[in-house]
Amino acid sequence: MTEHKLIPPHGGFRKLRSFQCAQSVYDGTVVFCNRFVDKKSRTHDQMVQAARSGVQNIAEGSLASATSKKTELKLTGVARASLGELLLDFEDFLRQKKMRQWAKNDPEALEVRGKFRSDKSDKSYGSDMSDNYHFSELSAERLANTLICLINQASYLLWQQIKFLEKEFLNTGGFTERMYKVRKNFRKE
Repeated sequence: MTEHKLIPPHGGFRKLRSFQCAQSVYDGTVVFCNRFVDKKSRTHDQMVQAARSGVQNIAEGSLASATSKKTELKLTGVARASLGELLLDFEDFLRQKKMRQWAKNDPEALEVRGKFRSDKSDKSYGSDMSDNYHFSELSAERLANTLICLINQASYLLWQQIKFLEKEFLNTGGFTERMYKVRKNFRKE
């Protein structure tokens, strides 16, 4: 009898670079908001929740991928949209405080991107990638800009992930198609 695989490997979100980057954004956003945004303000809560949503939707999408590529794609897109909302908050902060926003190729931005790119280790549960950036030691301007760089990196990685998921769906189909094929093959045996 042939083994039929209905449920593909799924989860593994902790190894995704998009998850690792989004988790750093979340950690940094909590530090930023606690230091520079009034804790009683709606903005504080919204920024932290947008950062959290980025991380949580990547994880949820990865876990849902076992039975729904549609859900995985949707939640990956929601993660990207949440980080986009957060990006605007950081840009607004810099603009309203009349602080400089780094251009994409400013030396400081390149340094942040290089630091993330150089850390290739597996970030399993319990590790703290955000410590690489020393969030609690940075000025408001430097921390906001660092987080903008990381948000842009996470957004780029999520877009690449979405394109990969799209291609994977076109090649292998969804759960319903797999159920039909597995059942059909099972009946033949």
